[in-house]
Amino acid sequence: MNRRLLRSVSQLLPTLVTAVAALTMWAAWLGWDQRYDVHPDGSSTGPYEAWQVLGLVLTLLIPVVWAASRHHITGAVVGTTVGLTVASFYDWSDDSSGLFVVGVTMVMLGTAAVTTGLSFLIAAIGRRPQPAAPVTT
Repeated sequence: MNRRLLRSVSQLLPTLVTAVAALTMWAAWLGWDQRYDVHPDGSSTGPYEAWQVLGLVLTLLIPVVWAASRHHITGAVVGTTVGLTVASFYDWSDDSSGLFVVGVTMVMLGTAAVTTGLSFLIAAIGRRPQPAAPVTT
């Protein structure tokens, strides 16, 4: 029984690690900036700056690479996608227009697509055969 439990935990760990990392990184990079910037011409941008989103993406590479390099592709994809989807839903759900659902769906689909491709690439790089040692005679 303990062996089965240990195997289940070891299979679930990459999913939990990437999900918690995604939630934490969203809060660190995007969670604190909630105001739109109004420019002198009346247009507004925001609430996030490009450097914040780039920082989120780059820091999320660490747990995704960690999970995918250990051939836990499902954990990398599902954990990251669930983490960012939950974080964006929580962050944007106070929008009274209801359009936040479109944004959350875009975050979910985009995260799933990019993380899947990246995870397969990382796993494939890790599976490359090592060059054979030279034979000395």
